[in-house]
Amino acid sequence: MRAAALVLAGGAAVVVATGSAAAQAGRYLAPPPVVLSPNLTDPWVMQLQPGNVPIYAAPQARSPRTWSAPTGAEVKTARKMDPRSLPLAPELLPQEVTYDGPGVPGSIVIDTVNRFLYLVEDGGTARRYGVGVGRPGFTWAGEHRITRKAEWPDWHPPVEMRRRQPGLPVMMPGGPKNPLGARAMYLGSTLYRIHGTAEPWTIGHAVSSGCIRMRNEDVTDLYERVKVGTRVIVL
Repeated sequence: MRAAALVLAGGAAVVVATGSAAAQAGRYLAPPPVVLSPNLTDPWVMQLQPGNVPIYAAPQARSPRTWSAPTGAEVKTARKMDPRSLPLAPELLPQEVTYDGPGVPGSIVIDTVNRFLYLVEDGGTARRYGVGVGRPGFTWAGEHRITRKAEWPDWHPPVEMRRRQPGLPVMMPGGPKNPLGARAMYLGSTLYRIHGTAEPWTIGHAVSSGCIRMRNEDVTDLYERVKVGTRVIVL
């Protein structure tokens, strides 16, 4: 039995050694030759046969470039822009224009829809100024005359306004920070005025409680051109 075991063990060792030697020798054998297709177009022609998958997928069709809405971040950035840093639109600056609307020379016509004040002149012309007008709920129309003029007027907020805005003072002395600005022209017996403003960036917008506001330099220019008794038409 012992002799048989030794014979089997010896045979296994010979097999292992022989296999190992063959594997080592195979590492240095020459690789088989690379065979190319005689016709290099064959792989591409085969793609055209039904059931074959193309080697390269067809390019995806691109949609035409279109306008896209601003992102939320872009909208927030725009909202953060300080309106005080923006220049006044050129059309809101004082300028001479042709005019064929209501009013006689020397009268004032205020177009609250387009935010313009016209000082009517001779020859079908007018001096036009940009203005701020009453916000929704505070708009009005009518005809009055200038009954009083004041330079750097004091401001007495009416009772109704103080009820809406409890923080307002009973009276604010005239000055650069006064909401009435450099000049004021009072209309009839109403609470409405044509006046300057400490917030010139609001010109061209509907922001007031019904008064017509102008830049301080513009209201000063108009103040010097009109008199008490001037007719004012608000459209």
